[in-house]
Amino acid sequence: MEFISEALSNYSEQHTEAESALLNELNRETHLKAMSPRMLSGHLQGRVLSFISKLASPKNILEIGTYTGYSALCLAEGLQADGKLITIDPNEETNVIASKYFRCSAYANQIELKAGDATKIIPTLTQTLDIVFIDADKRNYALYFDLVIDKVKQGGLIIADNVLWSGKVVMNEKEMDPDTKAIHDFNKKVNEDKRVTNLLLPVRDGLMLMRKI
Repeated sequence: MEFISEALSNYSEQHTEAESALLNELNRETHLKAMSPRMLSGHLQGRVLSFISKLASPKNILEIGTYTGYSALCLAEGLQADGKLITIDPNEETNVIASKYFRCSAYANQIELKAGDATKIIPTLTQTLDIVFIDADKRNYALYFDLVIDKVKQGGLIIADNVLWSGKVVMNEKEMDPDTKAIHDFNKKVNEDKRVTNLLLPVRDGLMLMRKI
């Protein structure tokens, strides 16, 4: 999943704003207790999300895929004082960890974790969204995009994680597994959609940044 050397990755983190003590503890607990800790956004990507959120100063953020809550806490750093972040995930085990850290954070009253199927929950949301972060099951990325695009304000951002899928997106399409093909098709779909401008940023496992026109 890492596309630069470990030495350069470490150098980048050493010359990037440090993660908070709370995020550091969440990072540690995730690696000790959760399955697939590589799913954690981590220090560098977390600071990217925080930086973007602080620039956008969002009122409403939607996150699809909570995992243990690291990315939600990073995105929440840019929320307006009366802003809100809704994060959706069906996994009861990781939701327990995320909820604990949300309660311990400065954003306890601004983050709402909805446990369930995002494809059913998203249509019920009435907020105009400033930022959407997609980091859930890869085969539904295109569906999530279609479900949120009309809820995002003009100039708002949609960010999708894992769009390089450990580099497998450059394989011959006939050799791709279903998840890789879904990500590849999503990348093509976004690139051709005239409602957004987009930038595929090769940070960690790839971030697709989309701005609604």
